[in-house]
Amino acid sequence: MMILLPPSETKRPGGKRGPADPSSWALPGLLPQREQVLDALVALAADEGETRRVLKLSEKQLADAVRDNGALRTAPVQPAVDRYTGVLYDALDAASLDGYARRWLGAHVRIHSAPFGPVGALDPIPSYRLGAAASIPGLPALRRLWADRVTAELVAAAPDFVLDLRSEAYVDLGPVPTGVPSAYVRVVTAQGRALNHFNKHAKGALVRRLAEMRPRIGSRRTLLGWARRSGLELRETQDRGVLELVTDQPTTRS
Repeated sequence: MMILLPPSETKRPGGKRGPADPSSWALPGLLPQREQVLDALVALAADEGETRRVLKLSEKQLADAVRDNGALRTAPVQPAVDRYTGVLYDALDAASLDGYARRWLGAHVRIHSAPFGPVGALDPIPSYRLGAAASIPGLPALRRLWADRVTAELVAAAPDFVLDLRSEAYVDLGPVPTGVPSAYVRVVTAQGRALNHFNKHAKGALVRRLAEMRPRIGSRRTLLGWARRSGLELRETQDRGVLELVTDQPTTRS
């Protein structure tokens, strides 16, 4: 199984000595696109006014964005799953998992970033500032740059099953191939109302539980069976390819 996660706007600073090595990351066929975006972001960071306009930043956000993007080729790195913070990644809390669970994340989880495409959970990445909707001077729209190439790389990876927990903006940057069995997860209340904050928390808690239990999942049927045995309410919907994860409050772990 491959799990696709969205990134987070907020990131943990620092890390171990760089530089980043994009050629070592998961889905290596994405290297040309990664290099293009890295070069474009470094160049953009040389112009503060243009950086603020393109990335739609406040004055308070600008200095950090210029610093991070300008240093993408030399900055400290840390595993992607540790780099990101925010509701989903706080619920996942990968730093507190044991070595077996973290290795499972590295093997099964891909985090879909705007500048790097999907990277492995343990791939060491620098801090950056770029969202899925940004349009970078000198590059095609990110959807045009990434979508077909990411989809082709997912085909090449040949996962038995893809669990897609991304937001729609990142799905657009690399749709799961139609020939690959997959499920897209929405988080709802028991009454079917979509959740916002709890959506991210529930997805992070779901991935944590998978990493702790490490079940063998190769299809929608085995995923639903595991969820049922684990006390999770994951249900089919009328929308082809969509599952609903039912929760009314953040999932807590013991």
